[in-house]
Amino acid sequence: MPDQKPVSTIVFDVNETLLDITTLEPLFARVFGDASVLREWFAELILYSQTMTLSGRYAPFGALAGGVLRMVGANKDVTISDEDVTELKSLIGSMPAHPDVAPALRRLREAGFRLVTLTNSPPSPAPTPLEKAGIADFFDRSFSVDEVAKFKPHPATYQMVAEALELETDDLCMVACHLWDTIGAQAAGCQGAFLTRPNNNLIKAENVPQPHYISDDLVDLADQITAANRA
Repeated sequence: MPDQKPVSTIVFDVNETLLDITTLEPLFARVFGDASVLREWFAELILYSQTMTLSGRYAPFGALAGGVLRMVGANKDVTISDEDVTELKSLIGSMPAHPDVAPALRRLREAGFRLVTLTNSPPSPAPTPLEKAGIADFFDRSFSVDEVAKFKPHPATYQMVAEALELETDDLCMVACHLWDTIGAQAAGCQGAFLTRPNNNLIKAENVPQPHYISDDLVDLADQITAANRA
């Protein structure tokens, strides 16, 4: 049991945690001749989103995604067309849910938790990415960092969720497959649940906060959270 009070609300990261970004690989294979460039692009996208926040600036995640794609193209002497950027944005908005998502969300709802999402992506017109993935009905609210013009893991993003729900941050558990997200959430007072999707692992080093829950399967992670907070 984590050394803090039980939580009432589970906050989910969206991109890669719930929705499968590997479905973007064919675009990167076509443009770069190497599907693995997806990982380079995504890492750079996170780096520059956080850089913007640390610099006191903000640009929508979708605009950064296209700009970073062009930057990676320039680094590799590959021309990125407007059509490539448009296709990227379309694919990001239509990613399917991982197979373990719906069963895990169903268990958490049945256990009595309130479920919400917190994403770096801006709000989307209907049908939203969660609606397209068939999982929107599991969630009571969907939050975007666009509301505070700061990207995760800035503490204002987690505090925004707590304030909107009239809760304290220690009423929340953040579920993410990115350790930087759980580190940020824990620093803000939340519990942290880390999902080790492929290419996402722990950092074991001095003063690096370890998540309260860890699993490579979201259903198992849901069971851990339920057991600990209902003990």
